[in-house]
Amino acid sequence: MAPLDNRSKILLKTLVERYIAEGQPVGSRALSRFSGLELSPATVRNVMSDLEEMGFIASPHTSAGRIPTARGYRLFVDSLLTVQPIESLQMRAVSGQVREHLQPDQPQRLISSASHLLSELTHFAGVVVAPRKEAVRIRQIEFISLSETRILLIIVTTAGDVQNRILLTRRSYSPAELVTAANYLNQNFAGLEFSEIRLRVQAELAQLRSDMTELMAAAVEAGSEAADETAAYVVSGETNLLDVEDLASNMARLRELFKLFEQKTSLMQLLDVSNRADGVQIFIGGESGLEPLNSCSVVAAPYEVNGMVVGSVGVIGPTRMAYERVIPIVDITARLLSNALSAHP
Repeated sequence: MAPLDNRSKILLKTLVERYIAEGQPVGSRALSRFSGLELSPATVRNVMSDLEEMGFIASPHTSAGRIPTARGYRLFVDSLLTVQPIESLQMRAVSGQVREHLQPDQPQRLISSASHLLSELTHFAGVVVAPRKEAVRIRQIEFISLSETRILLIIVTTAGDVQNRILLTRRSYSPAELVTAANYLNQNFAGLEFSEIRLRVQAELAQLRSDMTELMAAAVEAGSEAADETAAYVVSGETNLLDVEDLASNMARLRELFKLFEQKTSLMQLLDVSNRADGVQIFIGGESGLEPLNSCSVVAAPYEVNGMVVGSVGVIGPTRMAYERVIPIVDITARLLSNALSAHP
């Protein structure tokens, strides 16, 4: 296919921008008025006819105007889009907002904050793929009595994460017994993975007084479950998509999209592709290979911890999105999340 001439590119760019802004099919008179080209509506119609034949735009049956196709969006994003530079005043304001939310604390909280922030800034769904967890090793365990048969188990890992679990016991334990149990676990198992502790605990606890083994065995079991819980990714703002007219008009498709968020595996595979990319990746419509995303675009970028790519951040919204605004938001969030996580001890 011959490359588009400059006039066709300008008209296509204008059409996509008008459609993104207004959500209505764009007619030749509007294109003639907003393109800045001194062309008659008849000439514009001829160019539009050529663009339609090449698959860049389409004519809805109910309107004389045209709308961009996924192929038209792709050309627009790849070569016609003017992305607002991150150094601009507006993006510096966004940067400040991101920094305010991404205060180094617990890594998992940073991941959740980044997902929420992407959703708030774009009004679409924000998603962050969490770093693949290393084996959880315990630094310290503590028991706190909540009631006669309810005990709070506090697990501090060597990575600095804190896990809390409620243990239900068949009898009450005195404060001294809780300290004794915690001391035993800390002295014998600190620095080990829960998988290692599980193997050793049965034989070793059998040698202890039977009235203490129930508590410690329950603690090890709860700790193992906590270690197995890996939030592969965090999605925020899915309900924003209910307010997107382009998506909400097809509730069956929207339900499929929500199922995709729950299944995780397929979406994880798509987002993993962006981990291997340099900078922002954009998947438009069917490019994702996932049927529920045929009416959506995914804008994603990898983030790093100490120079190593460990996950990705992204936004999922309709194909009719303000790419020039969403792209730098995703990009700067990825950069600042990298900085925040790398600064975390």
